[in-house]
Amino acid sequence: MKIIVLDRDGVINQDADDYVKSAEEFIPIDGSINAIAQLCSNGFKVVIATNQSGLARNYFDEEQLSEMHHLLCSMVEGVGGLIDGIFYCPHHPDDDCSCRKPKTGLLEQIEDEFSCELKGSYFVGDSLKDIQAAQTFGCKPILVRTGKGLLTEKVLADQNSSLVPVHDNLARAVSEILGLENDH
Repeated sequence: MKIIVLDRDGVINQDADDYVKSAEEFIPIDGSINAIAQLCSNGFKVVIATNQSGLARNYFDEEQLSEMHHLLCSMVEGVGGLIDGIFYCPHHPDDDCSCRKPKTGLLEQIEDEFSCELKGSYFVGDSLKDIQAAQTFGCKPILVRTGKGLLTEKVLADQNSSLVPVHDNLARAVSEILGLENDH
């Protein structure tokens, strides 16, 4: 089973400094919805691992988060794709939970849910936390420049961490992934 893990805000949809708080504020990044459908049509199970501390901060509630995720799933299904699972950390950064990236609790939840091993799977994110979670868990991290990606790219460059592939957006990352998959 081929599984790919995607971060949500800044990878699939536009991120917001004051949080994406409702379905009305959920705006896909150009090409991201079709990129997810492409992954599906090439045999990938698509799962999302996202920190959603806006819940703990009371910026939105579980129902609003569910509406955002329903909208996302509907958009993807509308172009022939499927999101197999959405895993999120509802905690505040100060809660010291095990599921807030860069910790790997969300990835452990995905493995439990799908009875799979994520080691060696692609993980596409826009933040250093995404890259760190992927690396810690043995996933193949990919950074996109959307969202916080440009800032993260600079941090990685300062750390001489050139091992992480960087792409302009999810659509470009998916093109590269599918090209590599088809070469094997």
